[in-house]
Amino acid sequence: MHPQRGMVKVAGCRPGVAPKLRLPDHIPICCLTDLPLFQLPVASETKKRQAPKAPELPILERRNWLIHLHYIRKDYETCKAMIKEQLQETQGMCEYAIYVQALILRLEGQIQPSLELFQSCAILNPTSPDNLKQVARSLFLLGKHKAAIEVYHEAGKLNEKDWEINHNLGVCYSFIKDFQNSEEQLNAALQLKKHDRTFMTLGKVHLLAGDTNKAIEVYKSAVEFSPENAELLTTLGLLYLQLGKYQKAFEHLGNALTYDPNNYKAILAAGSMMQTHGDFDVAMNKYRVAACMVPESPPLWNNIGMCFFGKKKYVAAISCLKRAHYLSPFDWKVLYNLGLVHLTMQQYASAFHFLSAATNLQPRLGELYMLLAVALTNLEDVDNARRSYEQAVALDQSNPLVNLNFAILLYNHGDKKGALQQYQEMERKVNILKDSNTEFDPELMDMAQKMAAALQVGESLEWTKPVKDPKSKQRSAGAPSKTPGSSQQPLGTNQALEQAMSSAAGYNKSITLPTGVSPHSQPTPPSLALEEEPDVETTPTRAPQPEESDPSTTLPPLAAKPKVKKSKLKQERN
Repeated sequence: MHPQRGMVKVAGCRPGVAPKLRLPDHIPICCLTDLPLFQLPVASETKKRQAPKAPELPILERRNWLIHLHYIRKDYETCKAMIKEQLQETQGMCEYAIYVQALILRLEGQIQPSLELFQSCAILNPTSPDNLKQVARSLFLLGKHKAAIEVYHEAGKLNEKDWEINHNLGVCYSFIKDFQNSEEQLNAALQLKKHDRTFMTLGKVHLLAGDTNKAIEVYKSAVEFSPENAELLTTLGLLYLQLGKYQKAFEHLGNALTYDPNNYKAILAAGSMMQTHGDFDVAMNKYRVAACMVPESPPLWNNIGMCFFGKKKYVAAISCLKRAHYLSPFDWKVLYNLGLVHLTMQQYASAFHFLSAATNLQPRLGELYMLLAVALTNLEDVDNARRSYEQAVALDQSNPLVNLNFAILLYNHGDKKGALQQYQEMERKVNILKDSNTEFDPELMDMAQKMAAALQVGESLEWTKPVKDPKSKQRSAGAPSKTPGSSQQPLGTNQALEQAMSSAAGYNKSITLPTGVSPHSQPTPPSLALEEEPDVETTPTRAPQPEESDPSTTLPPLAAKPKVKKSKLKQERN
């Protein structure tokens, strides 16, 4: 021990390492208190006292990772059990647990309970736009579109750069028919972020507003942005098909089938185009492929039925059409086609049954009343047939065949004055259509000339020469006309369905009026309807011959073109 510093010097110790001191055994215990105090390095001090352990507090989010894991695995029962434990520990204050529980309830169809839970999340965290978006989503699913719009606007204030908010606002506005605001919100969403869903919704809004050209421009932009999206290509192809631009329609539908060979909408559209041009066997092969994917599709069975009709297999046609009617009992287009097929088979009572049902579902279509009048004429109910023609004339302001049919009925029953008035009205409509380069069928012109000769009004009506188009040749090739002497034929034996189903979209505006076609003549079948607004045309039918008229000038009444079933662009929208 150093006498001055009072330190114990231990040989062999490294600096900074606490030495191990041992007292000699010969020092008495009583003398230990007289030893000087040792000054040890810091490392040699006794261990620091441990701080008391803090009490365990419940962590609100400590099970969030496990809840999320079970949720994304769709193990909803285990997830709900974990949520229950978490909420019990946190006394219902865990926002994420409540949020996931609301999502699960909404997936199970319990929309109202999920709405209440999302509202609880919004109360726990009022600054979160996600909570408000989910509240608005639940309101939308409950059909409360105006309330959903208000909540989406509140969410938009919290996050102005969220394209999903603008997109959903556009959808909500479209449901309340506010297409202007819907278009503005969807365009704003596209400016923030381009997305296929937004393009599709904006195109549908333009279609609902009746602006097909704008819808096509939107879908063209969408295809440029996403050229491999089969749904966009199919929709654009259907729109071109509706407008009669078959080349562009075929191009886009072919591209859609290239990227998605199982796209049943594109298959149906391609089959309808083949059916339009009389390739019934090829169209049926397409429909077989579609039937494997959508066996319960009403438009599919409607088109299959009309393929059978084109092949003169009327019983099979009625069977398929009745299946389409079973699957979609309130589709007036299927009823329209059923009425036409029964007229073709001279089953006028059944035709009246289906056509009257179609008029109840679509009371604003003049051609339906004209077909109904044709059935009533063959059922010898002339008074009701006249009333039905009057209703058809009042509703239809553009189709000259309605007036020509009515004129033939009046003429064959001796009312030449009324027949002359209807013929003059027909002339006026023809002159209007002539300015728009409408194609008229030669048999229609022949029938009108015979009517003019019978009424002794001369041949003042000038017809434009029909365009020699390969499609029109194919349409008229199946139903040759007979001599004027055999012109009185029962309704439906004609090409009544020839033009009715001749165009996939029904927009070619050509008018057929075959006269005296044999009941067994080959009709052109209807094509797949791909739009909501079909074109209607007329065809000849039977009317009683007036006693005082010359048999050589007796005219058969005309029947209307059948309405083809159209599939919606929804989009199933179904």
